[in-house]
Amino acid sequence: MKFNTKSVHSGRQPCPATGAISTPIWQTSNFIFDDLGKPKEHDYTRTSNPTRKALEDALAALEGGNAGFAFASGMAAITTAIHLLKAGNHVIVCDDCYGGTYRLFSEIMTKFGLEFTFLRLDDEEKIIDAIKPNTKLIWTETPSNPLLNITDLEMISKIAKEYDILTLTDNTFSSPYFLRPIEFGIDLVLHSTTKYVNGHCDVIGGAIVTTTDRLAEDVHFQLNGLGTGEAPFDAWLVLRGLKTLPLRMEKHASNAIAVAEYLQDHPKVSEVFYPGLPSHKGHEIAKKQMKGFGGVVSFKTDSNIGTFLRGLNLFALAESLGGADSLVEHAATMSHASMGEEGRKNAGIGDDLIRLSIGLEEVDDLIEDLDKALSRA
Repeated sequence: MKFNTKSVHSGRQPCPATGAISTPIWQTSNFIFDDLGKPKEHDYTRTSNPTRKALEDALAALEGGNAGFAFASGMAAITTAIHLLKAGNHVIVCDDCYGGTYRLFSEIMTKFGLEFTFLRLDDEEKIIDAIKPNTKLIWTETPSNPLLNITDLEMISKIAKEYDILTLTDNTFSSPYFLRPIEFGIDLVLHSTTKYVNGHCDVIGGAIVTTTDRLAEDVHFQLNGLGTGEAPFDAWLVLRGLKTLPLRMEKHASNAIAVAEYLQDHPKVSEVFYPGLPSHKGHEIAKKQMKGFGGVVSFKTDSNIGTFLRGLNLFALAESLGGADSLVEHAATMSHASMGEEGRKNAGIGDDLIRLSIGLEEVDDLIEDLDKALSRA
C-alpha cells in the first residue's frame, strides 16, 4: 500500500463483534483469563490494550518498523527510551534538542549514572571524536527543535554501526509522511504524537517504533515496568488523527515555505530557519532524505519581542506545535527555558529567536498577521 492508504487502514480492523469501522475505545483496565495461567491476548491495560495496539501497529507500518509502542506523552516515550541504557553508559545528543529532553538528560538521568555529550551533529570527525568506550547511543532530532538543523542520518547510521552504537531519531517535526529514519539505518524512531501525528491539539501522546525483535521486547518491558503506556481514549484520538496526516502535512509545508520566503525578505528579520529554503545550510541533506520540509519556521528578529507577540491575532502564543491552529512561541522563555541560559547559548538559541508552528489557515492571512505585528514592533 502507498502511504496515504496506509494512514487510513494500518492497524485497523472492523470490530469483530459489531462490524464498526472506527476502532472501538476499549475503556477497560483488565481482561478476563480463559483459565488459570491462560490469559487472552490482553490481560491488563497497563501492559497492552486493543485500542493502543491498533495505534501501535499503524505507527510501525507507517515508519517501516517491526513494532510500535504508544506512550502517555512524548516525554514518557523519551524517558522509556533512555531507560534502555544502564548506569555508566554514555550518550551523544544533538545540542539543540527539545528543552524537555535536555532537562531530563542533564538534570535527572545524570543522577542515575548516565553520561551525556551535547554536540552539533553536523561533522563526522567531530562525532567520532566524541565517542567513548562506554558510548551506547546517538540521539538525534531532524529537523531539530527549534533551530531546524538537519542531521545526515546515513552518516549517523554509518558511524554507529562501525562502533556498535544504538541510534535513535526523534521524528516529531517531520512525521513519517515526510521522513522515515529507519530507511536510513536508524534503530529507533521516537515521536511526540501530541504534535503532527495527532494534529488537533487535543491529546498528549508519544511513540517509539523499533526495528528488531530484541528492541521491541526491551521497549515493551520498559513500558510495562515504568507504566508509561498511553490510555485507550488518548490512543484512539491519535489513531483518528493519522487518517488525515498526509493531507495535513502537505498543507502545513506549503504554508510554511510561503511564510519562510516572506520572512526571509523582511527588513526586521535577520535570519530564517527552514530547511525548505535553498539558503538553509542543511537544505541539500533535507532534500535527500525528506519528502517535504515540515510546518515549523523559526526566525531571529531585532523587533521588540513582547510588542511583536502581542500584535499577533491568528498566531496564538502557546506551547507545542503541529495542530490546525498556527502557534507562536519564544523559545528562550517557553519550550527551551529548562535548558538554562548556558545550554541555550551553547546551542545557539538566543533571546531574539521566535518559533512558528504554521497551521492550516489561508497562508495570505497568516502572512498579513505577521506583517502587521512586525510593523508595530
